[in-house]
Amino acid sequence: MIERPAAALKELVENALDAGARRIAVVLEGGGIARIEVVDDGHGIAAADLPLAVQRHATSKLADETLVRIATLGFRGEALPSIGAAARLQLISRAEGEDSAHEIRVEGGLVSPLAPCAGARGTRAVVRDLFFATPARRKFLKHPRTEAEHAEAALRRLALAAPGVAIALEHDGRRLLDLPAQSRAERVAALLGPEAAGALLPVLAERGAMRLAGFAGSPALTRASAVAQGLVVNGRPVVDPVLRAAVRVAYREVIAPGRHPVVALFLDLPPESLDVNVHPAKSELRFQDPAAVRGLVIGALRAALAAPAGAAPRPLGIGGWHRPAARPAPVQGLVAQGLVVQGGGMQGLAESQLPLAAAPAARLVPAATPSPAHPLGAPLAQVLDTYIIALAADGALVLVDQHAAHERLTHEALRAQFHAGGVRAQPLLLPAVVDLPATEAARLLAQAASLARLGLEIESFGAGAVLVRALPAALGAPDPAPLLRDLADELAELGEAMALEARINAVLARLACHGSIRAGRRLAAGEMDALLRQMEATPRAATCSHGRPTFLKLSRADIERLFGRR
Repeated sequence: MIERPAAALKELVENALDAGARRIAVVLEGGGIARIEVVDDGHGIAAADLPLAVQRHATSKLADETLVRIATLGFRGEALPSIGAAARLQLISRAEGEDSAHEIRVEGGLVSPLAPCAGARGTRAVVRDLFFATPARRKFLKHPRTEAEHAEAALRRLALAAPGVAIALEHDGRRLLDLPAQSRAERVAALLGPEAAGALLPVLAERGAMRLAGFAGSPALTRASAVAQGLVVNGRPVVDPVLRAAVRVAYREVIAPGRHPVVALFLDLPPESLDVNVHPAKSELRFQDPAAVRGLVIGALRAALAAPAGAAPRPLGIGGWHRPAARPAPVQGLVAQGLVVQGGGMQGLAESQLPLAAAPAARLVPAATPSPAHPLGAPLAQVLDTYIIALAADGALVLVDQHAAHERLTHEALRAQFHAGGVRAQPLLLPAVVDLPATEAARLLAQAASLARLGLEIESFGAGAVLVRALPAALGAPDPAPLLRDLADELAELGEAMALEARINAVLARLACHGSIRAGRRLAAGEMDALLRQMEATPRAATCSHGRPTFLKLSRADIERLFGRR
């Protein structure tokens, strides 16, 4: 149950929230391995109950013994004795109406006698020397900085679930979080950062006894991982697979593969309709009707994403959502799409001759004779400002995803520069300041020397701010803010244990993604041809850095098979 400092911190803060605390202060030393201190102003533990509180399976949080209507974060009575068995635990608590506080200590499972002491109303829990009695377990802990990041992530999830509680976090004398009591919207904005505050759509839906509220990021607001997805069920932060899958399905048609949406969702339903006792960390749930939960989340998110900008949500009486009716696309022929067939070949119409809505659909380029020396052929057209159509010398049709292809080219160029001594950097005319959560900024700055070898030169610019002095020259001039956010996510997912070569390759891939031609950018004929020729000369050009294909080649046999001629 207590496998790292973050787990102990989570249990102690959950106890504070269950005690009705309005203010919680957390102090960490050495990533929480050396010390975790949690001070709250809740109703405290009565002196007579303190010895019982550190015994296994003793809890005052259950209204009955059926475990079917659990309304508190904790309920098993295992947290304090487990922490006391794994570390040196000190509890000082004063319940309302008592003249003084009382102290009890547990070290490696040994309980000391109860003693009176000074203390304010509430509870102060101090955990020292985690796993001091089990060195084999302790050696599997990560670097203190990594453990501190896990602890902060756990506290952020709890802070999202309890916006009305003021929460502060300090690590080795440095303040990482200082959140006042806030409204739900204010807490979401404070935790997700300023870049997300203006791109959140309200979510509100009901179905029977279930109610879903919160905020969904617009399709333009995505991250490299799912770290910015906050899911709360009955006040409990969770990472439940049913909810994660519902979010993924709702966004599937509006964001690029490999990207993750930003959401903060709060689901409330009757306690008897879910089981919170299926995982030691209580982070996963078992819903009585998972299909109904999935449908509610998917429907609410899709409705929020489909609403016109600035429109207020309009819930239906049955708990669903009004969704603006999709306007049917006009039926248009090949001529309206910019393609005509004449004499067995294709010719283009000037875009000025096309209906306005149809003009971007397909753009033809001057015809070129395919050469046998060029396996990817000669470009014929750009479709949807994203895909290049080319004709090979053997008559095969080639479809190229311009972003995926250019991402691989950029990745290989960066990799070659790195192995030749370092990626060439392009100093910025005016250094850019990027505001980030303190943990993400610290994570990037800890890798500043390695990032400098990759052409990205950064330095600290105060609490939670990073100054960008140079970017890899091969990337052109991307916006440094989303690049740094994605790199911070990438480094968090890689962890300390991943081999150096794998870490470097993953960061190069993320840099390449931000420096590549984007989907939706129109290319001139020369740009299309140059892209195809570079692909032919680049190793591993058949897939992008994330493993997706960069092109599809349809031979005459493939096309005939599609039309049922074979």
